[in-house]
Amino acid sequence: MIKRLLALDGVMVACQFRDDGALVEGFGMLDEEQMAGLAKFGHDYKRLVQGNADQLSMFTQTGGWTPPGGWMVRGPQLSVCSVGNLICVIDNNGVSLNEVMSELHEVAHW
Repeated sequence: MIKRLLALDGVMVACQFRDDGALVEGFGMLDEEQMAGLAKFGHDYKRLVQGNADQLSMFTQTGGWTPPGGWMVRGPQLSVCSVGNLICVIDNNGVSLNEVMSELHEVAHW
């Protein structure tokens, strides 16, 4: 099902990873080894974001920070977006981040 993410404008790679960071499946413009690395990165970054969200919740005494709904890291040409155990690499030219994050959210909750 994650293959449908590649139909979105700008999505170059889509991967799904297990809770231990191992690659489940990946599609797009990377080889298997690179996708496994991307999956591991997604897992590790997800854990960092969860820890930061927990700290925000504790320090601000304001609800709504956890669980985080996803994250993105934006670079000059490429960005990485993730929701749940899915991660995508996208080309920033002409891409709708809202559309990508919305679709990631939908696919992650199947």
